[in-house]
Amino acid sequence: MLAQLLVQLIVIIAVSRLIGRGARWLGQPLVIAEVVAGIALGPSLLGWLAPGAMHWLFPPESMPFLKMLAEVGLVLFMFLIGLELDPKLLKGRGHASVAISHSSIVVPFALGAAAGALWLYRSLSSPDVPFSSFVLFMGVSMSITAFPVLARILSERGLMQSKLGAIAIACAAVDDVTAWCILAFVVSLVRASDLAHAGLTTLFALLYIGFMLLLVRPFLARLGARVANREGLTQNVVAITLILLLASAWTTEYIGIHSLFGAFMFGAVIPKEGGLAAALAEKLEDVAVVLLLPVFFAFSGLRTQMGLLDTPEAWLTCGAIIVLACLGKFGGSAVAARLTGLRWKEAGAIGVLMNTRGLMELIVLNLGLDLGVISPTLFTMMVIMALVTTFMTTPFLRLLYSPEEQAREQLVRAPEPPLPPSAYTVLLCVSHGQAGPGMAVLSRALAGERNEANLYALHLLSPERSLKARGDEALDPSAAPGGALAPLVGRAEKLGLSVRTLSFVSSEPARDICRTAQAKRADLVLLGWHKPLFSQTVLGGTVHEVMQEAGGTVAVLVDRGLTQVRRVLVPFVGSRHDRAALGLARRLVKQAGAEVTVLHVTSPDGAGAGRAQVEELFPAEEGAAVKLKVVRHASPEDAALEEAKAGYDLVVVGLGAEWGLEDRWFGVQRERIVRGAPASLLLVRHPEGAAVLAQTPEGTRTQGSSPETTQPVGARS
Repeated sequence: MLAQLLVQLIVIIAVSRLIGRGARWLGQPLVIAEVVAGIALGPSLLGWLAPGAMHWLFPPESMPFLKMLAEVGLVLFMFLIGLELDPKLLKGRGHASVAISHSSIVVPFALGAAAGALWLYRSLSSPDVPFSSFVLFMGVSMSITAFPVLARILSERGLMQSKLGAIAIACAAVDDVTAWCILAFVVSLVRASDLAHAGLTTLFALLYIGFMLLLVRPFLARLGARVANREGLTQNVVAITLILLLASAWTTEYIGIHSLFGAFMFGAVIPKEGGLAAALAEKLEDVAVVLLLPVFFAFSGLRTQMGLLDTPEAWLTCGAIIVLACLGKFGGSAVAARLTGLRWKEAGAIGVLMNTRGLMELIVLNLGLDLGVISPTLFTMMVIMALVTTFMTTPFLRLLYSPEEQAREQLVRAPEPPLPPSAYTVLLCVSHGQAGPGMAVLSRALAGERNEANLYALHLLSPERSLKARGDEALDPSAAPGGALAPLVGRAEKLGLSVRTLSFVSSEPARDICRTAQAKRADLVLLGWHKPLFSQTVLGGTVHEVMQEAGGTVAVLVDRGLTQVRRVLVPFVGSRHDRAALGLARRLVKQAGAEVTVLHVTSPDGAGAGRAQVEELFPAEEGAAVKLKVVRHASPEDAALEEAKAGYDLVVVGLGAEWGLEDRWFGVQRERIVRGAPASLLLVRHPEGAAVLAQTPEGTRTQGSSPETTQPVGARS
């Protein structure tokens, strides 16, 4: 049975991630892909196309184990949802948020309960299901908003710091708490044998909430004060937290309001100050979201049977449920938002966001199916409704709240101090922390002792990062525990360098890098490099996209322990990329006093026309620090590798086939100059049609040395 479970996990995770790539391409949240993957692995697709394969992969005897694993995953996930709920979200927005969120619960609850009472109970329920339980459950299932999905959509759209995003996330937080309290009450009614037992369950639930708020929360506050950062989160602290989490989940399960409520409540009472919540989220999120949560989606998919909707009437009923769900949630939220003073566009955007159901709806529906309140047919209809309402959020939000509208409604931020418009500007793009120190050293050399450069450090956050981690890092990316920009900022401070940090969530990193470079008028986009997982090329993936779309010079730093920039080698054959590399070398000479050797490689017959271009960039007064070495060689790449062994700190090389460097989307070629050069490398690309000398003033043309000699540029022979 263990072997069977391991095969199931492999297939579930692989299919979820594979479909997730398509969902990202469509601009949809990952939860859409995971729900679709679960349905695809169930009887609706796999069971229809290959029933034998589905029976082999998910035999009936394995389902109890899969269900238990899914339940554990849900307990951890609901704990993470509680961790993400921060009371600070309501600061200054309490009245509007409570009004909108309660309207977004009351209206759809009333519509769902009315539909259940007047129509769905007769056609899609059985007599053994209590009428009151069915009606109440339909009301709750129509009122749910998916807080985690909504938060991720806001982050991906860059709306977390906007007026709209602030109101929406606060409304979703209030909505989440209120809806789960109502659901706990409904579950207690369903599980209780009579009204007296229901009242007793409610009393125990209130006592439990009081115990969590009055006793457990202060203890957790003291515990959180001792965990100032991730290093302070010891295994003992994690063990204590997990024991308390499981005890809370067991308590609510025992008193009759389901274990998920206990997990959610325990996460919600953990103080968000002190670093405990953020550290726990970082520790547990990957296991819960990547490993265990897809199991829940697969289990839900196995219970979703599209074949049950085999008549036009069934599909019409499903369509009516979708319309009612949208009308109640969108209508109730939008009208309430308008009455609180928002414009219709903003109110409509709030309504679209609150109509997002996603994962939370699936949790509620599975709970209803397990309790026997809803039938498999109604379960399938409601799953389709959850999918449709989640899928429509992103395109409708883009339609109602365009990027231009978003820019106008951004919250007022502290303006940056004015900068000299003529200053040299570098955008440092950091994806991993290990690239930071070397980029700081190179920036010191480019800026000079007098800091004659504007330096911006950019780190783009993945949409899959937790809300808490994203919030901390977006507000102060250099101070976030373990943040990618922390090593760069730390080294820059030691070097006396001023660097401004930028960080935001991006689902299109290459485009956002280019947009940021354009907004900051960057003269140079400097990318940090890390070894890719599959590709062997330095210049593939995001690097390739940036180089293709950028309007200015782009360079990639391959850091091999760069600590100073004193001796610099520039291989040269005369391309526009080589000229851009020479331009950067000249700046290193002027700002850092670097000694530059220009290796001019000519063909064996002596043909070469690069000498004049080299001398054009370096006036006579700078010639003493720049040596021109001319060699004849059939392979420029081999000549550069041979010279690079002479003890240089940095090799600045332009892109081009002659150096074995060609940027491409995905490649398996291994660039020899990158592998073979012992020094750090700076790979430079200049866009076609742009002026290479725009950042380097014209120098005085001087006479150079004779071929196959080494002389300072500008020295007369």
